[in-house]
Amino acid sequence: MTIQERAARTRGLLVLAAAREIDRVGYEGARLSRICESAGVSMGALTFHFPSKGALADAVQEQGWSLARSLVDAVLTSVEPGLQAVVELTVRLAELLEQDVVVRSAARLGGERQAGPEPWVRAWLPVVEELLEQARRDGGLRSGHRPETVTAMVTYLLAGAESQIRGGGPAASGGAVSVAGQLEEIWRLALRGIAGPGT
Repeated sequence: MTIQERAARTRGLLVLAAAREIDRVGYEGARLSRICESAGVSMGALTFHFPSKGALADAVQEQGWSLARSLVDAVLTSVEPGLQAVVELTVRLAELLEQDVVVRSAARLGGERQAGPEPWVRAWLPVVEELLEQARRDGGLRSGHRPETVTAMVTYLLAGAESQIRGGGPAASGGAVSVAGQLEEIWRLALRGIAGPGT
């Protein structure tokens, strides 16, 4: 293994360990000593790659943002733009939150830190706003429903999904359906009230 490969591997282990620690206890509660122990590296190795806890958190946020943005791009290429794309995107983002600790930690950091890179929400919120405006123009939203209100609903749905996942999700309370599955059901109910003809 070359020096560059070893450095990249160490950085990856540190970002993953930091994401797990932040997901568990938040930014303020995260301890660099626990992150080093989890990653199996020395404090010296950590500070070589990340001179501060903030720099390590930045790396977690950047990776989470990148993963969310990749998912957004994939949805946009596979689903017709408009309200259905917003539904698909919301459900897929909830799945990503359920499955990826880095994304979950990036979402948490976006709410807990004032400094740092673009928050996780900025990876998808502008796209949701644009898709809903397009749905309004194309008649995909029932007359009288404003895209801004539906955007707020999407934001609340994903914040609720994140909270549910962090609290253990439906499986923890005896439910068999995933959080993303619950979100699909919520959308089915909501669409009866906001979808225009033909949507």
